[in-house]
Amino acid sequence: MSKPSARKPTVVSSGYETSIKRTVIAALLVVLGIAWMAVYYTVARDAALALPGQKVSNPIPFMADLEKWNYLIGFGLIFLGLAVSAHKTTPLGRGRGVVIGMLGCFLLGLVWIVLFYFIGQDSSVPVMNDLGQYNLLVGIGFMAVGFSFATKWE
Repeated sequence: MSKPSARKPTVVSSGYETSIKRTVIAALLVVLGIAWMAVYYTVARDAALALPGQKVSNPIPFMADLEKWNYLIGFGLIFLGLAVSAHKTTPLGRGRGVVIGMLGCFLLGLVWIVLFYFIGQDSSVPVMNDLGQYNLLVGIGFMAVGFSFATKWE
């Protein structure tokens, strides 16, 4: 027979149990997405954009072969990490964290789209210059993640 204290979940002052595992996974997904795009942009992008006859060092051949799909992988990991952080057992998934996450994602998506329209496609802003019209999907993706936070708002 189990002890009564073993059956009760750990409750903190906010009234909810905090899952350290889920919080760490959410943070790692976001950091991994940012790191994936940073490595592609700084290391493998030159080999991906090289003309067929050019000699370019290619330290990460599989990443250069993926070309713009690297951005989908990177932003997908970021969006997944933010969506995982919208769960009630993470600090962003309850109380004021929901409002911060929701408004943050909405505003980030809006700023991304407005910035893209102001600077245009021929910009020198990293990542935005490669994505072209796909910048609209990135902004809408951030707003979609904001809606996942909105569903948790009480």
